[in-house]
Amino acid sequence: MSIDPLAGKPAPPEKLINLATLLTDYYTLDPAAKVSFGTSGHRGSAFKGAFNEGHVAAITKAVVEYRTMKGHAGPLFLGYDTHALSEPAFRTALSVLAALSVPVIINANDEYSPTPVVSFMILERNRANPGSLSDGLIITPSHNPPQDGGIKYNPPNGGPADEAVTGWIQNRANELMENPSAIPRLPYAKALKADTTKVEDFVAPFVEALGQVVDLEAVRASGVRIGADPLGGSGARYWAPIAERWGLSLTVVNPRIDPGFTFMPLDSDGAIRMDCSSPYAMANLIKTAGDYDLGVGNDPDFDRHGVISGGNLMNPNHYLAAAIHYLLNNRPQWPKSAKIGKTLVSSAIIDRVVKGDGRELYETPVGFKWFVSGLADGSLGFGGEESAGASFLRRDGRVWTTDKCGFCMALLAAEMTAKTGKLPHEIYRGLTEKYGSTDYRRVDSDLNAERKALLGKLRPESLAGAKVAGLTVERAFDKAPGNQAPVGGLKVALSDGSWFAVRPSGTEPKMKLYAESMGGPDRLREILDEAPGLIFGS
Repeated sequence: MSIDPLAGKPAPPEKLINLATLLTDYYTLDPAAKVSFGTSGHRGSAFKGAFNEGHVAAITKAVVEYRTMKGHAGPLFLGYDTHALSEPAFRTALSVLAALSVPVIINANDEYSPTPVVSFMILERNRANPGSLSDGLIITPSHNPPQDGGIKYNPPNGGPADEAVTGWIQNRANELMENPSAIPRLPYAKALKADTTKVEDFVAPFVEALGQVVDLEAVRASGVRIGADPLGGSGARYWAPIAERWGLSLTVVNPRIDPGFTFMPLDSDGAIRMDCSSPYAMANLIKTAGDYDLGVGNDPDFDRHGVISGGNLMNPNHYLAAAIHYLLNNRPQWPKSAKIGKTLVSSAIIDRVVKGDGRELYETPVGFKWFVSGLADGSLGFGGEESAGASFLRRDGRVWTTDKCGFCMALLAAEMTAKTGKLPHEIYRGLTEKYGSTDYRRVDSDLNAERKALLGKLRPESLAGAKVAGLTVERAFDKAPGNQAPVGGLKVALSDGSWFAVRPSGTEPKMKLYAESMGGPDRLREILDEAPGLIFGS
């Protein structure tokens, strides 16, 4: 995939969205697409009739029916991020919840609610009230462009709902969209004042508890200078309370919140996308790298992280490997039996690190939902994805969040520096000296219906003995080693230890091709060039 010539540069006027039209379309366009839950909720653009008031009302009603069926009698936590469609969708959801007399807790002071904060609040309440379980709705399309909206359901385990749950909600929501008059509503002003709507401060308890996850006293004592760019996201106004409470030398580089995200540099494809794992989207923070020891960035719902160390944005896989190694050697209270979770498209160096540190790997398909139960019961110490999302246990081995937490992963980089005297990229360099280095890349491309159908029909055994970049296919599989769950695509292991994987995106109409080479960057390019031909025959 070629890099757009404007990547990393300010967005020209023609790249900006018309917010007035977007919001009008949210309220006035009839849904043109069905509800479809990907790896984490339903997402789409109001411009295309894929995320409109009808979708949100139907999904909310379906969630109410699901939680009633399951006997979840505790309050539902309702949060939203900074995308333009998120606040209107929040109002729609609350109007339905209030009309159905569902107890709801929203953040005080009209404050935004990052995904890890909602997960934390659900778990904290359920720990104190096990007989009346809470769950949550989070309105966010994650790092997607400004014209997109999204909504996801987190059940009482605090993490992303699994496919059985989202499938039920999806099907019921689509039935409800056929009869919108069956979805009761209250005017938003009345819903806000309803007896069932309660307000709590989400910020203070989350900020206070962060010290149980990351050694923030050590960070304070070290004076590590942190530059944080929220990329206009929902955690923008959390960083200042964190810095004040824990005495951190932390500067919010860009505190601006703009639902059009007009300040964002363009991503590799020329789109506005708040992807903190992209050096193009993170270009503004990278420019300030010399002013800080570490730079950290997050996406709009703060479930992802980006770490700038030594002046460069670390590859997410490299940071995951360094973080895992550090945690396994600096969390003595963690259960010795706790495994390390990774998705099967994450770097193989993680496998070597985990084995070298005497732990067991738990390898799953893409999707953080696979790590929820393990983090909840402590059988996993860490769960992470190649797309820069991860969470881990508190220092004493108790659960922190069961959804990805960009706050703890960003602050862990500062703890690593404070405790070891080495920046994260230096820790990773030490790992490569012990375990070898690899070349890794993910390429996204458009995925048409024909190719998607071909991918769905492909069988692993059909690739046996084939050649890619001069290497023989040793094994191809469509189920993850850790839990034998379908991967939604295919992973292919090659004879020298290199590999590639292909899968459709769960959030956009794109194909994701991942590859890792044990034979240097030239071999990586060969694998990326030849793999599509092996898969699709062209």
